[in-house]
Amino acid sequence: MMKTRLLVAALFCAAAATTTFAQNNLGQDCGCPAVSARTSVNMSTLVVNATTDPELSADVHLTCDKIWVLDQKVYVPKGKTITIDPGTVIKGLPTADPALAATLIVERGGKIMADGTKDCPIVFTTTEDPMDGSYSLTNVSKFGGLVICGIATNNLTFAGNGPSKPGLCVVGDGIGYLEGFTSANAFNHFGAGPADPDPSFQAFNDNDNSGILRYVSVRHSGAIIAAGSGNEINGITLASVGRGTTIEHVEVVAGGDDGMEFFGGTVNVKYASAIFGDDDMFDTDLGYTGKLQFLFGIAADSLNTGNLHTADNGFEADADDQKAATAISNHSHAVIYNATIIGNGHVVPTADNTGPAAIMAKELVGGEIYNSVFANFRSGLHLSRARSTAADLGDAYDQWTSNPDPAMTKAQAHTFIVKNNTFVNCGAKNTFGTTSKYPITKGIMASGKNPPVMQQFTPPSAADTAQFFTTDGNVAVVSLLGIDGKMGFNATNSVMTDPFHAIPTVNLPSSITPPSDGFFSTVKFRGAFDASKGSWLSDWAQGQVQTLQNSNPTDLNGDGVTDVADLNILLARLYFLDK
Repeated sequence: MMKTRLLVAALFCAAAATTTFAQNNLGQDCGCPAVSARTSVNMSTLVVNATTDPELSADVHLTCDKIWVLDQKVYVPKGKTITIDPGTVIKGLPTADPALAATLIVERGGKIMADGTKDCPIVFTTTEDPMDGSYSLTNVSKFGGLVICGIATNNLTFAGNGPSKPGLCVVGDGIGYLEGFTSANAFNHFGAGPADPDPSFQAFNDNDNSGILRYVSVRHSGAIIAAGSGNEINGITLASVGRGTTIEHVEVVAGGDDGMEFFGGTVNVKYASAIFGDDDMFDTDLGYTGKLQFLFGIAADSLNTGNLHTADNGFEADADDQKAATAISNHSHAVIYNATIIGNGHVVPTADNTGPAAIMAKELVGGEIYNSVFANFRSGLHLSRARSTAADLGDAYDQWTSNPDPAMTKAQAHTFIVKNNTFVNCGAKNTFGTTSKYPITKGIMASGKNPPVMQQFTPPSAADTAQFFTTDGNVAVVSLLGIDGKMGFNATNSVMTDPFHAIPTVNLPSSITPPSDGFFSTVKFRGAFDASKGSWLSDWAQGQVQTLQNSNPTDLNGDGVTDVADLNILLARLYFLDK
């Protein structure tokens, strides 16, 4: 009995010490020195010319014995590779001018090989972060983030999308440049098309390979270039990135804009988290058609956000930022399985009266969302219905309904599928059952308005209701055993006074199994986590350090119980503490 009591006491102590230990000793399993003992090197010393030509002058290898300071925008050009060792820390230097935000950009034809491990992830953070657990999660937009550009398919057309818009411009058919950058610099272009002067960028390649992101954490990033214009840099931006690129076990923490945003492309992503950001968690746009599985998101506390937002949507899906007057045939069509997305319960609508929503589906959006759990949003599924009068244009509602308007083509009907998902505590006044408290809303947006006018909502029809619940097997509940959506957060020191718990007590069954296609794992439960296995986050990941997964501080592996497996984790940590 005494040994048991000592074990429990030790586990509590280890849980309390996790934040400091995990961050300062990041990479120790890989032979890296303590973070506090590493010397700093400015990455501007690695480029051709820090002022006029900020491209890497050769292949670069970042090792974990140094702190690599991202002191400006640094580009990985065509034909060059940046290799980042497990356990390496890259720190972005804050700037007074957001347009100059320090950002690592992988150009078309360049590669990033950031292949961390579960025990030795790669961390991007700010120079202001001492990595001792004291840096508040309310600190956002301290540097730009990570941007990868490729040549996979997007739906940009110069006539339809261009020639200009704040935050996104089209250079030619299939070629654009990103939010936060200038068109004059070809380093910032993504996509491919006949107008590009480089023959290797004149045709799309959906198998384009930009390298590897595995066990990578991006913290306190997201530069807001111009407030309110949509001109921002996300935590991780993927622009026309191809499916030859490997992205898995990545996280974005405390970002000033979206966690991850996909501007076209075909890249597939597995095991990704976006937590405590100021805007959307996962955003797909410009004809993105990749696959996503095991996604985890938690909104920032509505009382303790960073710069601009009270956190927005879980998923935001779009395909046509310009709301073009001409037809764009390549609609967005992401296929998503097994997400757990938790909002902060904020019920005051956003400026355009759309969010916060668990799923915000907008212009020209098809796609599929299965076997997921959404909790604590103002609305569950918001479907925009802007331009259904044109035979060649169809927004999310038109592509979701099985009974399209006569103007819609049959090919566009029912190409947006939201099936076998559970919505917890989503909707006005936190209840369900009437049209005013319903998790589905259809927004009517004035065509051609940018920014949109205040939207009006149309309640779901009887056919909509039957499709959502009966045909598509979605469930709306007030609470769910094991899912704790309440926020308890001390903004000063980032202590989770009432941690979220994102793993249900038992698995929520689903009648749908992901396809066995070499990418999807064929599991039959709803949500990002298997209740029998616990969290898939690395013990060193920021989300785990902040105890977001486990309401029990002694449950170190997140499997719902305190047992010998937790003891083994503890012993390993105590071993390193003695070194």
